[in-house]
Amino acid sequence: MSQPPLIKPEIPSGTLIDNRYIIQQLLGQGGLGRTYLAFDTRRFNEACVLKEFAPIGTGGGGLEKCRNLFKREAKILHQLEHPQIPRFLACFEGDGRLFLVQEYVNGKTYSALLRDRQLQGQTFTEQEVIQWLKYLLPVLEYIHQHHIIHRDISPDNIMLPEGNILPVLIDFGVGKQIADLNDVNNANQATFVGKMSLVGKVGYAPREQISLGLCSPSSDLYALGVTAVVLLTGKDPSFLMDQYSLEWKWRFYTYVSDGFAQILDKMLSDTPRHRYQTSQEVLRDLELLGRPQTASPSTMFDVPPTILTPDSQTTVTIAQSSPNLDLDETVLSKPPSQQAFRHPQTYQGQSHYQNPQTSRHPQTYQGQSSYQNQPTNQNQQQITSLNAAFVQRCQDALAFYIGPMASLIVEDTLADNPQVTPYQFVELLAREIPESEAALEFTRRLFS
Repeated sequence: MSQPPLIKPEIPSGTLIDNRYIIQQLLGQGGLGRTYLAFDTRRFNEACVLKEFAPIGTGGGGLEKCRNLFKREAKILHQLEHPQIPRFLACFEGDGRLFLVQEYVNGKTYSALLRDRQLQGQTFTEQEVIQWLKYLLPVLEYIHQHHIIHRDISPDNIMLPEGNILPVLIDFGVGKQIADLNDVNNANQATFVGKMSLVGKVGYAPREQISLGLCSPSSDLYALGVTAVVLLTGKDPSFLMDQYSLEWKWRFYTYVSDGFAQILDKMLSDTPRHRYQTSQEVLRDLELLGRPQTASPSTMFDVPPTILTPDSQTTVTIAQSSPNLDLDETVLSKPPSQQAFRHPQTYQGQSHYQNPQTSRHPQTYQGQSSYQNQPTNQNQQQITSLNAAFVQRCQDALAFYIGPMASLIVEDTLADNPQVTPYQFVELLAREIPESEAALEFTRRLFS
């Protein structure tokens, strides 16, 4: 059989394919081909998706490998029967082209839904993303049990059908079957694929997949974690990772509960063995969110609470006398990884940040803080953590980026967040800088 040309023209609307499918319009085009909306004349003109194999700029043996990759999608989809995966309908070849037919999902991708939100100055909320993960993780569990790794999870490949609440996972063109996933904790179970199969979206796929071609269930969970923080922040992954340390800095751009942040951080771990290994593990931790936790006496004051002194300029930390607590250490010197009071939702009492999506300015948020000035006793010691000099330094640095409004923003931030730590204070101010790179530079400048 002769090889098809390297580039075939787009099929015009109205063309009848295989004496059955009428092409309506082009839906999209990628490296392996085009996707069309078509009507199936043998099923009462039911809408379907016709995927045409039409690789761009591939020749020789590479063409045959791409062709095999496309056929693999048909085999993968043929195995799967799940309400959140488009049904496989047919696969055929005609006129030197290879076609795959599958169920049409009438809806929007999550990249389109996120754009819609951003036009209104919003992103997805924490509760929405938690529920979204709970809907999608069973789908990943299903495909992993069928020895399939999707390998290309991103907002472009997850859709929300019109009139439905369950997201649908699409585009298995780069899916990879593996021999045995009975023991996903065994690193030897991860598969290695050749250069032609090094696929996955940069920024979403983990390093071992992009660089080495290694894939496992944890690599899908990594990509799902990246997609979750993109929906929360509205930022491309390239803005959410430090370009020098390659560490995730997504927390600078959104406020979520510390428990949920820890789940996302584990999904995003650079080292595969430090990530969740199965979807069930993630679901288990998500189900534990919001349940009352009993603090043990040894951990209750791992991060000391803070109060505001009457002069409204100096925040002090209340620390119990304990052999496990260094009383000479201020909150400012605590490493950023200490997150217990990093996010407003975790503060005692109701936070002013009940809905971080509604406004950029703290003074417009609803709610009253119940955290009032508290007296010390003989077994406690005051430690200065946010003094006037540091506040002035923050104000001067902020003014460099946003001008004279800096003084008002600093004043409002202090008034609305009396228990704030230095790290939280800088994060709140950084949110007032429109440019993401400038916001990161502002943060580094104050903690360098």
